[in-house]
Amino acid sequence: MPNQPPPGNEATAQKKFSCPSCGGEAQWNPAKKLLVCPFCGTTSPAQAELTATGDEQIVEHDLVAALRDIPDSARGWDTAKTSVKCQSCQAISVFDATRVGQRCDFCGSSALVPYEEIKAAFRPESLLPMKISENQVRDSIRQWYGSRWFAPNKLTHAALTDTVKGLYIPYWTFDAQVHAEWTAESGYYYYETEYYTDSNGKQQSRQVQKIRWVPSAGALDHFFDDELVPASRGVQPDMLRKIEPFPTTKELVPYNAGFLSGWVVERYQIDLVAAAKTSRDQMDKKMYARCAAQVPGDTHRNLQVEDDYSGQTFKHILTPIWLLTYNYGTQNYQVVINGYTGVIAGKYPKSWVKIFFAVLAGLAVAGVIALMANHH
Repeated sequence: MPNQPPPGNEATAQKKFSCPSCGGEAQWNPAKKLLVCPFCGTTSPAQAELTATGDEQIVEHDLVAALRDIPDSARGWDTAKTSVKCQSCQAISVFDATRVGQRCDFCGSSALVPYEEIKAAFRPESLLPMKISENQVRDSIRQWYGSRWFAPNKLTHAALTDTVKGLYIPYWTFDAQVHAEWTAESGYYYYETEYYTDSNGKQQSRQVQKIRWVPSAGALDHFFDDELVPASRGVQPDMLRKIEPFPTTKELVPYNAGFLSGWVVERYQIDLVAAAKTSRDQMDKKMYARCAAQVPGDTHRNLQVEDDYSGQTFKHILTPIWLLTYNYGTQNYQVVINGYTGVIAGKYPKSWVKIFFAVLAGLAVAGVIALMANHH
């Protein structure tokens, strides 16, 4: 009979842990080394630690514990709302209880089902009021369509602006003070004269670039103010990045249910734990780039960065957008407008006929240039 590991080596939770997102009971997953919610799939960072008796117990991440301490009074929308979930794009839309949702405002699907929360979502602390009017949005979309050279002509003339929707979408913002220390090898260019024999047997010389490597080190401090992490499922992330930034450092107003009256709001589905990890990854990359810019010399290699984070805080906010979702052929497309600044971004179908003639025109111009060059 094979040897069995002693029972004390198995990591088992000594108490119950509720999911930070939906409130259901999360379970320890030894393979993932995470607390996993069987109801909504949210994962929470945790670790197994030895007790004084040598047994293993599950210890939660500080952020998860802080999340659970948020009181029920800070949850919900402060007014009667109805929630539905789209079976197509998975967005959870929240709107006034008197309204009947017939189609998803994010993808246009009619596959909407009631969404019942185990525990109410965290109430936003603040929001950006909608500033761009619907008429301004319609004009912007028409101009945007008109400037898409390769868009089909039918798209330009179609009355697609009739389906534009004003929405509030969720974001998490993070602040942090970061101290970074780095080490690297700085490279300085210098040149040496190299002699060689060409194809005609003549002795020639040329300058060859060399690199002298020397060790270098340094440190820098940076404060991240409102690092944005979108928590939307209904809007494509790459589209949101193109219409950012939202002026969250100065223009936010305290949350008031009156601001959302008559508007559709998307409930966050990227929970705080996942958003905090995304934010940390973003900050790490930016700190690495800042340190790289500080390395002296003409080039560098083997850059190592050690970051120390302090004063970390977060906010849950709502930002305004206008969204146009339409189908062209078998494809679905989105056009997104920043509801505060008016910046627009979107995707559109391409006319292969226009692309074909553009390529032909390019080849013709290239041919004429080559012909003129030959004559000279």
